[in-house]
Amino acid sequence: MLAQFVLFDGFDPLDVIAPCEVLAAAGELTEHTVTVELVSAEGPREVPSGLGLLTLRATAQLDPHRADLIVVPGAAGQLPGDGEPADDSIPVLLGRTLDTRLPALLAQALGRDGVTVATVCGGSMILAMAGLLENRPATTHHLGLDLLGATGAVPVDARVVDDGDLVTAAGVTSGLDLGLYLLEREFGPQTALAVERLFAHERRGTVWRRPVAAV
Repeated sequence: MLAQFVLFDGFDPLDVIAPCEVLAAAGELTEHTVTVELVSAEGPREVPSGLGLLTLRATAQLDPHRADLIVVPGAAGQLPGDGEPADDSIPVLLGRTLDTRLPALLAQALGRDGVTVATVCGGSMILAMAGLLENRPATTHHLGLDLLGATGAVPVDARVVDDGDLVTAAGVTSGLDLGLYLLEREFGPQTALAVERLFAHERRGTVWRRPVAAV
């Protein structure tokens, strides 16, 4: 399984690093082959995170035709205030991605069989603002659920929301739970448990899944 983790200017480091380490650990601990890549819509480059915390290097371009899993983080910045949002506010940083190739690449991914798109925290807002979550259940940080609903998505107040080829996670630390849930979904509970024990982290919160229609 090839998992590509998207970097964009202002990304939240923990949204990327937590699930990335979880998936990478699965490849080391089990017989399953899991390859992780840090990518950007533009290709290889140094990508600054939000609040000047650190910079990570994208080693490849996001490629929906190669990836089996694409993980989109949220942004790290100032919370929106009462006035005009600052240049380093989370909504502004997320909105800037709409002027890149990222929305078009994510649309390709959602339209391709066999690809799962996952998001952490505000990552779902990127898809929502691009019009890719119309009538689809999704979650984000609890402070952004109303805004998510205003875009046409169906907000669900859960830790992880599984809608088939779209799996979204709530606030920042839910990236750990997202990674472990994806391992369980793809490789079974034994793999997820092995990595959970390694990280000394017990998953928490609710996983919401779309109800299966009766036949």
